Amino acid sequence: MLQVSASPSFNRVAKKLHARDKKTLDEAIKAILQNPHLGEEKKGDLAGVFVFKFKLNGQETLLAYELQPHKTAPIEAMLLAVGPHEIEAVKASGTR
Repeated sequence: MLQVSASPSFNRVAKKLHARDKKTLDEAIKAILQNPHLGEEKKGDLAGVFVFKFKLNGQETLLAYELQPHKTAPIEAMLLAVGPHEIEAVKASGTR
């Protein structure tokens, strides 16, 4: 199974979630760890970033992550951002 690490911007958002929402987020993370290519890979300047869609309180939420050291043979999933507009957060944070 993959190891997990999280960016500071991901941790800030995850810390503010209610307990039931954190449980839903944990389930989404477990799904990614079981199948790292479950999310859709982005193109262009975000190539290498995957986005997994899941429901959080009935709203579609996006979880952005990167497989390291390489997407074909990953040993770690770096959680970059979570929210309804995670792409803008990844670009703005400069995490990549």
